[in-house]
Amino acid sequence: MFTGTGTALVTPFRQDGSLDEPTLRALIKRQIDAGIDFLVPCGTTGESPTLTHEEHLRVVEIAVELAKGRVPVLAGAGGYNTAEVIALARELAEIGADGILSVTPYYNKPTQEGLFQHYKAIAEGTSLPIVVYSVQGRTGVNVEPATVRRLAAIENIVGIKEASGNISQMAAILNAVPDSFNVLSGDDAITVPLIALGGRGVISVVSNEVPADMARLTRLALNGDFASAREIHRRVHPLMEVNFVESNPIPVKAAMAQMGLLEPVWRLPLVAPKAESEARIHAVLESLGLTGSAALPREAARLSHATAHAAA
Repeated sequence: MFTGTGTALVTPFRQDGSLDEPTLRALIKRQIDAGIDFLVPCGTTGESPTLTHEEHLRVVEIAVELAKGRVPVLAGAGGYNTAEVIALARELAEIGADGILSVTPYYNKPTQEGLFQHYKAIAEGTSLPIVVYSVQGRTGVNVEPATVRRLAAIENIVGIKEASGNISQMAAILNAVPDSFNVLSGDDAITVPLIALGGRGVISVVSNEVPADMARLTRLALNGDFASAREIHRRVHPLMEVNFVESNPIPVKAAMAQMGLLEPVWRLPLVAPKAESEARIHAVLESLGLTGSAALPREAARLSHATAHAAA
């Protein structure tokens, strides 16, 4: 279910800081029209730690409503407090989410046994499929291959978003888990090499900006056409890189604001990027034809290509 390109959706806010529901709907529709494979609302790219409980549920509810069974919705539900994660997962199931993406507990640095027991408890507390999210650079804890192997034996733990940046570790995980277990890249730039090793796709940041490109890249790679996948990768790689010139999701939202897709609003402690970062983002967007009037025909062409590819 969760293969190909899943977009780690940003959460748009109005200038007063409130949730911008009309823009959220437009962004989700844009993703679906571009041929994205699944949606990932309320991940950390969606600034989920700053959303109220009601906002979190509302964002997922809108995603489920617009997806209408056309693409799965993998909703964010992770964090430090195991009991709270279980309670949230149950609520997300009630509103129609197809699965949850659950980031490892942060700050408290649980042991590998603690991580196993955390995810085992979540799996026992919900019938939803669970994708583990391992991102040591953000949380301070790594999910080691031996632990992933144990987790993969639990029926409704169906995959891992692997964002260690360590290709050797990813290969070790792929060697340790059954073929049915989805290993997804948590880094856009590592999507192609991970698929070459046996991975199933990516949970992507850059697909917020170029959904049709990333959807096509993963489909090509999964079909073994790595030469064509590399062409797309090489073209959009500067955008993948500039998205992390400052802490995610600061740059991606700045880029989307420059593209006219949302208001440039973040919730504290995130703030607008520095002027020099804005300039770098603009230069990359301009090189890809994603700013101003030039962006419109290119966007239409990408969506047309994605629609034709999906129909074929």
